[in-house]
Amino acid sequence: MDASKSASMRAAINQQLTESGEKENLKAMIREQLRAHGWADDLKQYTKELVASKGEAITVDELVTEITPRARSTVPDEVKKELLTRIRGFLAQQGQQAN
Repeated sequence: MDASKSASMRAAINQQLTESGEKENLKAMIREQLRAHGWADDLKQYTKELVASKGEAITVDELVTEITPRARSTVPDEVKKELLTRIRGFLAQQGQQAN
């Protein structure tokens, strides 16, 4: 699948999720699971340590640049799998309703 087809497919899925309200449900599920796994607390501690080591002169943009890769890489696999399962289930249900 070429990049433009993949991007248009992602956009269509995002639109379906948004219009149905499922996107908000998925966001809530992700927030809840990340809290349950201690991800937010770990990231908060990392941020505090980063600010302490870099000093208070660090900008918000620099902080975001430093934190984002770590935040993404430390999302537990269980959360990623659950999200993918829920999206696949949603798409399967949408496909059945279209028939």
